[in-house]
Amino acid sequence: MNRLIITILLFNLCWMSACQKVDMSEPGALVPRTVDQDPSLPSLSINATLLHVETHGNPSDPLLIMVHGGPGGDYRSLLNATDFVQDGFFVIFYDQRGTGLSKREDKSQYENKDAVQLYIDDLDALINHFQQAPSQKVFLMGHSWGAMLSTAYVNQHPEKISGAVLAEPGGFTWTQTSDYLSRSNKIKFFSEALNDAVFPEQIISGRDEQEILDYKASFFSTFENAPGNTIGNPGSYPFWRNGAVVFEKLIENAEKYNFDFTTNLHSFSTKVLFLYSERNQAYGAEWASTVSSAYPNTQLEIVKDCGHEMLYFGWTDLYPKAATYLNELK
Repeated sequence: MNRLIITILLFNLCWMSACQKVDMSEPGALVPRTVDQDPSLPSLSINATLLHVETHGNPSDPLLIMVHGGPGGDYRSLLNATDFVQDGFFVIFYDQRGTGLSKREDKSQYENKDAVQLYIDDLDALINHFQQAPSQKVFLMGHSWGAMLSTAYVNQHPEKISGAVLAEPGGFTWTQTSDYLSRSNKIKFFSEALNDAVFPEQIISGRDEQEILDYKASFFSTFENAPGNTIGNPGSYPFWRNGAVVFEKLIENAEKYNFDFTTNLHSFSTKVLFLYSERNQAYGAEWASTVSSAYPNTQLEIVKDCGHEMLYFGWTDLYPKAATYLNELK
């Protein structure tokens, strides 16, 4: 397997540098350019960072903010959610701090105990930027880590949210999340084995360290979604860039400091739509019931014929369930 990875890596590098005549010293040679490297990308400067953000619909309609997974993922696989515009929502997509096409930040931002708070504050700043009046309702739709982050936000700001759709959050405490990760095929892709497998830094020397790590991280999708994977995905899904440093450092941060996003959820009485997929062997109805029980009022729904990446592969079944829920509350 290591030889296969090295072969693929070498082929990609040779193809980019020789066949495509790409200057390996330029941003974008290994992974797509970020908003600070490409001013043509839609962006928003908030909370001392620059985020990749795009919106669809009427800005005066209720806000629906899509919160992607990871940590370290991006919103590219969530773009089916533009369908909610026809239901009367202003749909907001954003790549979280240091991920996707958003600006990379120094890894020191993710090493202290307040690292997750940065992401909560970024989401709060995003809401404050787009909400035109206090009466304009705000809904969150989070997937995986994004459902955890959405819950962390609701835990701190229950009065600001009118409803939430949560798709397979690993857990709302570190104990729950580490339990789920141990049963899924999620791995730390900077383990010594994988680092050794994709290690020819001499070929890409002179590149930004984070950009090299992001390039390595792109191979993670191959492993995560390989045939027989436990999370039920039939193959890879689209993404721009894995925020490698964000993933590694936030996992380390959770292991060191732990977290609990449930301390104030009892005050959120609004019904929450909690989704789990039919084919994720590591999740299932029992785990969905366990995790969702932190909320006082939940509606559990299974999304058929898909695994963990249900907002991409299971959209046909997911969309009407989510639309019915959101339209009842808007």
